[in-house]
Amino acid sequence: MDAHTHIFPSKIAEKATVNIGHFYDIPMAEQGSAEQLLASGAQIGTKRYLVCSTATTSHQVTSINDFIAEECGKHPEFFGFGTLHPDYEDLEGETRRIIELGLHGIKLHPDFQHFDIDSPGAYKIYEQIAGKLPVLIHMGDNRYTYSKPERLARVVRDFPDLRVMASHLGGYRCWDEARECLTGKENIRFDTSSSLPMLEPAYARKLIEHYGVENCMFGTDFPMWNPAEEFERFMNLGFSFAENQRMLSGTFKEWFGLA
Repeated sequence: MDAHTHIFPSKIAEKATVNIGHFYDIPMAEQGSAEQLLASGAQIGTKRYLVCSTATTSHQVTSINDFIAEECGKHPEFFGFGTLHPDYEDLEGETRRIIELGLHGIKLHPDFQHFDIDSPGAYKIYEQIAGKLPVLIHMGDNRYTYSKPERLARVVRDFPDLRVMASHLGGYRCWDEARECLTGKENIRFDTSSSLPMLEPAYARKLIEHYGVENCMFGTDFPMWNPAEEFERFMNLGFSFAENQRMLSGTFKEWFGLA
């Protein structure tokens, strides 16, 4: 199960993928269409994909949520997360609609959306979703301070009922800080996306052990990275068969109550 992927409408998939590459100054491995995600994931036997996209402005919220729900209807392999934005006028109504659409959580990307994850605007979102929907948050990036790990530590203290998926092993390019600030609390899970290409395997393993294998999920951040290469990096961490099974599917199933 891939706990972190992105898809875009076919007509903008190439442009959206290129723009992400420019933002991170990283050449994209794939193109972010649903069809290419399924084809790439099939190479490593992926059976379920958490799919999402991010509203960079409040005006994109409803259309993105409709798109993700539509793609989930077409592809039973997809497990959809909607999106919200701090500037969206009717957070309560859209949260209710996201649930009615059959989506399973919310994706936030503070760097793209330009807000601190412990800001009053972000807290308005958490007030609506705490106890209802988990939130997948892009974490870290040493170029910005929007999603510093210490901010997430503050959020989970203030919202004990908020279930958080902290992406990129708790903090893209801020892993030392993440290890200092975050632990595998009951309401936090971590994904491995956009971490393994930059980390020495021994350090990545140490970070996962710090959080707890039972609190971590395999994720590729498709289309940023090739799923087969990410799977190889993951397997090279040297965990046991049972530990790998836990991170490749068990934690995902448990966290979302799947059979």
